[in-house]
Amino acid sequence: MAEKITPREIDYSQWYIDIVLNAKLADYSPVKGSMVIRPRGYAIWEKIRDEFDRRFKETGHENAYFPLLIPMSFLKKEAEHVEGFAPELAVVTHGGGEELEEPYCIRPTSETIIWAMYRNWIQSWRDLPLLINQWANVMRWEKRTRLFLRTSEFLWQEGHTAHETEKEAREETLRILEIYRDVVERCLAVPVVAGMKSESEKFAGAVETYTIEAMMQDKKALQAGTSHFLGQNFARAFDVQFQNRQGQLDYVWATSWGVSTRLIGAVIMTHSDDKGLVLPPTLSPEDAVIIPIYRNDSKAAVIAYAKKLEADLKTAGFKVVLDIDDSSSPGWKFTEWELRGTPVRIEIGPRDIKSNQIVMVRRDTGEKLTALSTEAASKLKELHNLIQSSLFERAQSFREKNTEPISDLGGLIEFFGTETAGTEGAPGGFAEALWCGSAACEASIKEKTKATIRCLPLGKQDHIEGTCAICGDPAKYQAIFARNY
Repeated sequence: MAEKITPREIDYSQWYIDIVLNAKLADYSPVKGSMVIRPRGYAIWEKIRDEFDRRFKETGHENAYFPLLIPMSFLKKEAEHVEGFAPELAVVTHGGGEELEEPYCIRPTSETIIWAMYRNWIQSWRDLPLLINQWANVMRWEKRTRLFLRTSEFLWQEGHTAHETEKEAREETLRILEIYRDVVERCLAVPVVAGMKSESEKFAGAVETYTIEAMMQDKKALQAGTSHFLGQNFARAFDVQFQNRQGQLDYVWATSWGVSTRLIGAVIMTHSDDKGLVLPPTLSPEDAVIIPIYRNDSKAAVIAYAKKLEADLKTAGFKVVLDIDDSSSPGWKFTEWELRGTPVRIEIGPRDIKSNQIVMVRRDTGEKLTALSTEAASKLKELHNLIQSSLFERAQSFREKNTEPISDLGGLIEFFGTETAGTEGAPGGFAEALWCGSAACEASIKEKTKATIRCLPLGKQDHIEGTCAICGDPAKYQAIFARNY
């Protein structure tokens, strides 16, 4: 029920957790830091997964599966990679009651074991490109967790590709980034900024990391997906060479990229309200819920009318739920299905039968409209399109409203504040500021405001003129600063 949801203005973090738990998306696991994804949450993940999987396959990628356990020696072959993941590793030292000759880590990501296999599969330029994706679980031993956003174990996809040339690998990196941007904006209705990570924020072992960054309702940034240009780092570490077209040996060029169940958290925090979950129609497990409203003398007629509508909508290809549970009142059902985030509620009462009509209610706005029952399918499709576009436009408007150009250090500190830095409801948003490229400046603003460089937006890095907002030296980049999850 709605009273189970803490209002956002009172406690944003608790509001988020209340929605996850009460909408039955996930629950806490007996394993510290891990979560149980409940059927409704998993159904949302399946919709996200299937859309990405379709797009990957359309661009020539194939799915495969690699082992969960990775020899520790593999991680040590790429120094920057192991250093980046060392604090998060879960290590297996015993198996079958005996101490292992070599410890295994539970995969935090699979570059190392995949490149150990690529060494056997790639001999010639004819074997390239190798375009493989894996749907899997990974484990990173997080100390501070939050359901969906950051857990020790989570579900994701990780793509790993090998290419003949640097140009092809770079093109692949940006191709995947564009797929991420398009699916997240079009399917999840979450607007994002695409850009490159700074050196300190890039993936361990990458030459360059590209990201899509979204703004949540508390004005914090959420990294929604990353695509990495790995150069020849892993190929050299695992000696993956091929005979090129000139008959010479060369190291392959590589990419890796991934999105995870964190995207469910992004959807919740972008669209939901104090009544509960709000889902874009593209992600909802059901397209609509039908709730009959009747007294004893009209029950049979109303239910028969509702069942006919249910059958018609299902024939038209919609997934609908008919809620005829007599143990709950219509008002309770309204509140419960609002909490679950179902995009459209259809109400039917005795007067609607007489007029051969239905009442349709939008979850996102609460707006009611009346339609003839014979028009139900076309009106539902129309409503879905309106809700989908409205959610995206509302989120985009919110981001634009909370994005400001900042020209100096004082402005950045004022924008983000200091006393409430890092707390829910703190001031801030996306600050667009020029940056000299210095790691010292980046660290300085993080220390003062807890804001980091989320990305260097694509398309905005040419003809940079002006000075760094932090130190005043000539600027090299335009950056987006924000606090983040």
